[in-house]
Amino acid sequence: MDSNPSSAETAQKSIYVSSAVTNAAKILVVGHFAVGKTTFIGSLSEITPLRTEEKMTQASAHVDDLRGVTGKTTTTVALDFGRLTLSDDLVLYLFGTPGQQRFMQLWEDMARGALGALLLVDPARLEETFPVIDLIEGYGLEYAIAVNCFDTAPMYEEAEVREALDLLPDTPVVHCDARDQQSSAKALIALVRHLLDRTS
Repeated sequence: MDSNPSSAETAQKSIYVSSAVTNAAKILVVGHFAVGKTTFIGSLSEITPLRTEEKMTQASAHVDDLRGVTGKTTTTVALDFGRLTLSDDLVLYLFGTPGQQRFMQLWEDMARGALGALLLVDPARLEETFPVIDLIEGYGLEYAIAVNCFDTAPMYEEAEVREALDLLPDTPVVHCDARDQQSSAKALIALVRHLLDRTS
């Protein structure tokens, strides 16, 4: 008899959090419209991520600014959710927020109980980040910046991003590719380290 678990059994086990896990943390993945939040959570989640994406229609044509965005046909209308076990006793629950202003009323519930936020930034649309920073700071959340390096996006040095966004000296700034698991993990780890530093 084959003692190796089948792929179906492995998938079934991965649905549940290990009984050894004693700590859980809620992390927000935030950013303006079409910055890559859904992609980021999808690249990291150990479970099939929950997505609430809907097809964009003509009704949003004059509401959602698609300048600088190519090939986007869907948008998150409630949240994205994923899970990542970080160590033997710690699991992270990742909540992705919608980026459009008309969905900002969802932030209050999503921010409640969150340990911190990872703010994704499109280097070609830095100015769209300021309203999101205002929201994060308004809810008193610690955060880190992850500059999502799109294929055609301009490249800025860390110091340039800091100056453009008027960040505090201790706010982490990392570059990442939201499509790549290892790159996304490094960005998330930068946030977790920042949160640990702030609580130690």
